[in-house]
Amino acid sequence: MTEEFQIKEEESGIRLDKLLAGHFPDITRSYLQSLIREGNVTLNGKPVKASAKPAAGDCICIDFPKPADLLAEPEDIPLDILYEDEDLIVVNKPKGMVVHPAAGHYSGTLVNALMYHCRDSLSGINGVLRPGIVHRIDQNTTGSLIICKNDAAHQAIAQQLSEHSITRKYRAIVHGRLCEDGTVNAPIGRHPVRRKEMAVHVPNAKEAVTHYRVLKTFRQFTYIECQLETGRTHQIRVHMKSIGHPILGDDVYGPSKCPFKHLQGQTLHAMVIGFIHPRTGAYMEFEAPLPDYFTDLLQKLD
Repeated sequence: MTEEFQIKEEESGIRLDKLLAGHFPDITRSYLQSLIREGNVTLNGKPVKASAKPAAGDCICIDFPKPADLLAEPEDIPLDILYEDEDLIVVNKPKGMVVHPAAGHYSGTLVNALMYHCRDSLSGINGVLRPGIVHRIDQNTTGSLIICKNDAAHQAIAQQLSEHSITRKYRAIVHGRLCEDGTVNAPIGRHPVRRKEMAVHVPNAKEAVTHYRVLKTFRQFTYIECQLETGRTHQIRVHMKSIGHPILGDDVYGPSKCPFKHLQGQTLHAMVIGFIHPRTGAYMEFEAPLPDYFTDLLQKLD
């Protein structure tokens, strides 16, 4: 696969490896650097070094080697299963686990664990790297995910996601004191400069709606429940930042210094997921209990 793009004015003077990391947020910077070293990246048709600083109008071409058929291998990784039948499985994803393999990151993912647990019973719509995956949550977000075992189930759940009919309720701790419930209705799109980030009210943004409910207020923080009406990338994290209440521990959208030194990543948990079962037509809802780190932190704040 080959990707080609021109450098924008605001990207001029940025190191090439850093610039590419912004354009391809799912790929590790070390892997991108190896592609540059191996001559798979050209600047205006010529090989280039990672330290190069392209100018506005320059043309970057990156050639991704074709992946092998079996890049994702089954791994005996324990799964916290909330529900399972012949069509789907609902799991409680732990903190720090990536949902599916990406360039430079092919092991220890949820997909690796699912391939071991389900053997050959995973939908193939998303290919060999994302079998069964119909939606995902961030690496440092915990909680409930639906995985589909066959293509019919995959199509049915994907349709519900596109119609925004799946119930998704999250728990989060945010900076500052929120005194009342509310709704954030602000379109979300890729940040025009910091390409790893999303932002509200940017060009090509898509509709995004988050409803939040105050559960408990502390001296400097608020414990909330968020219900998604839409499902954009980083939606809750971006929306809470946009109203001045970023999620505690969020090292992308929150303050540069976290008041809790041992906290890794945002305090965001996908607690409830509800959907129409693709075979039976019955509504089903599952709740992933809060992880220990989250409950311990609530006790400290209390």
